[in-house]
Amino acid sequence: MIGLFDFILPTKIRYGAGIIKVLGEELALLKAKKIMIITDKGLVNAGMVKKITEIIEKEGMNFILYDEIEANPKDYNVEACAQKAKEESIDTLVAFGGGSPIDAAKAVAVLAKQGGKARNYQGKGKIKDDCLPLLTIPTTAGTGSEVTFSSVITDTQEKFKFTIKSTAIAAKTAIIDPELTLTVPPSITAATGVDALTHAIEGYTANCTEPIAEAVGLYAVEYISQNIVEAVKNGGNIEARDKMMMGSLLAGLSFSHADVASVHCMAEALGSIYDAPHGMCNAILLPYVMEYSLSAAEFKYARIARAMGIEEKDDFKAAMKGIEHIKNLSKKIGLPGIKSLNVNPEDFELLAEMSVKNGSNESNPREITKDAYVMLFNKAYTDGD
Repeated sequence: MIGLFDFILPTKIRYGAGIIKVLGEELALLKAKKIMIITDKGLVNAGMVKKITEIIEKEGMNFILYDEIEANPKDYNVEACAQKAKEESIDTLVAFGGGSPIDAAKAVAVLAKQGGKARNYQGKGKIKDDCLPLLTIPTTAGTGSEVTFSSVITDTQEKFKFTIKSTAIAAKTAIIDPELTLTVPPSITAATGVDALTHAIEGYTANCTEPIAEAVGLYAVEYISQNIVEAVKNGGNIEARDKMMMGSLLAGLSFSHADVASVHCMAEALGSIYDAPHGMCNAILLPYVMEYSLSAAEFKYARIARAMGIEEKDDFKAAMKGIEHIKNLSKKIGLPGIKSLNVNPEDFELLAEMSVKNGSNESNPREITKDAYVMLFNKAYTDGD
């Protein structure tokens, strides 16, 4: 029998090429009077933020720009941003960018209304319903954060990534426009694309998954795997960009209603210690965790392989071919190995300890211990460039 589960989607999704034009309409529905745009300096310097400030100005709405968000958003990023929001009497947040600005904005939505430090809200039941309303606009096809109700923040004192999670921090509306990804550089397209693929695979295979999360996760694998090479090689191809964005969205829906697993446990440890790009870490580690977990997820890995276009009737052979396909795919789109992150093998014990303590460790299809994590880090390092 199918077990009991809830599927909650508190975010309205508006999707399509050119859909960014509805931003003013959506802000009006939120009765926005004083808006804070949360983004990063890279998007400001690239001129991307003008795409939304011009719309807001045309509507005659007041806004301020906060562009101090860093990659792997830090606790001090969100706390300073929340303080600014309180000082400016902000009533609506707009997150514009990749996963870092969007995750940061979710944390700001809590802190600006409920006070305290970001780490105070780690764990269940810590967040009240009273949060600033948030509208999300992703500029990468990678994290799916625009439709999830969790936020991953780095504790800079302990060098540890923690998660706050509640439907109260979910965006009221996500405006998802694939045209915003047309100028994303190939390296970022590649890393964020495999990040989304990881979300889809782990959402589909996590121990706590359920049929709806499985369905959208498997469909996301198909969209991403069959379009990522074209999106990387020919970024101006709107068809490929469109399918990558939809794949990222579906993957976000999948893992947010199931969980991620050991790939993310390892990737978040690397991100905590080395401040390494999250998508890159996931891309590097994905096939190694799949190899380890194969004995417990053979059937599902076989279905993943077939979704990627591999024709093989035998489940074990299909699964093995699928894992090899992911390795080759990463090489094809130019993703480097773990040594590119300047990882010190002497840190593998610490990284393994952090991985096994991660809240998603128990969601991995096959039980995994600290020793197993050390082995996987070593294997990725030995095979890496």
